[in-house]
Amino acid sequence: MLLIADSGSTKCDWVLFENKDAAPIKIRTKGLNPSVLKKETLQNIISENKQLLNYKDKVSLIHFYGAGCNTNNTIQLISTIFSSYFKNAKIDVKEDTMAAVKASTNSAAVVCILGTGSNCCFFDGNQIYQKVPAMGYMLMDEASGNYFGKELLKCYYYNQMPETLKVLFEEKFVISENEVISKLYQSDAPNKYLAEFAVFLFENKHDSVMKNIINKGIKKFIDNQILQFKEELKFVPLYFVGSIAYYAQDFINEALKEKGLRAARFIKRPIENLIYKIKEETF
Repeated sequence: MLLIADSGSTKCDWVLFENKDAAPIKIRTKGLNPSVLKKETLQNIISENKQLLNYKDKVSLIHFYGAGCNTNNTIQLISTIFSSYFKNAKIDVKEDTMAAVKASTNSAAVVCILGTGSNCCFFDGNQIYQKVPAMGYMLMDEASGNYFGKELLKCYYYNQMPETLKVLFEEKFVISENEVISKLYQSDAPNKYLAEFAVFLFENKHDSVMKNIINKGIKKFIDNQILQFKEELKFVPLYFVGSIAYYAQDFINEALKEKGLRAARFIKRPIENLIYKIKEETF
């Protein structure tokens, strides 16, 4: 049985194939980001899912693509957890950028991820190259869900949010100082918590203040990440993957146009394209 998983910090999509002709079995759990979550938390997310429990001894091959799987330590952590749970499986762990690439293209391209976190890479048709290390939500992640959540909270607490939106914001979220500080500094996944606020930003994207926050984040991502590959982009297409990219595509297209660039495609959920490519390669 083949198991494919694509995990961000917020959610993980799992797809099982019993054989070449079988319909996919789809499962969703919380995200498994080993750079943010402790080993025990990662183990609990997997073991508490009843569907995974039903198939765990039948799985023979796992392809896991995950946010945070960009160092030997985090790759080893995920591999160890999976080996102890899926005891009969061969396990292949790669960073989520590879999932984004495989979902986008088989040829050379620049591929961007804008989800809970953000990233950008160049794919030469065989290997991935990054010019900027993935340093996570505290230092980087411009234009990601957690970045926009952070900017939205600052807008609220600095009294820069329009009164009508402030009322809606207070109705939708628990935003007492104690609650927010607790979630930011004492929870297991503050990046995931911050990303939950990004939905509000895009629900109100026609407001000038919200629009300004989105534009600033997109332009930072282009300047700091995409333009690292300005020479490559003279010859290869540019793809965007992830929910934030999908909902922000009008802003992205406008900002790219100012730089003389264009996006070839936006993919909301890479798992849909990814699973069939891996299935064809496996069976």
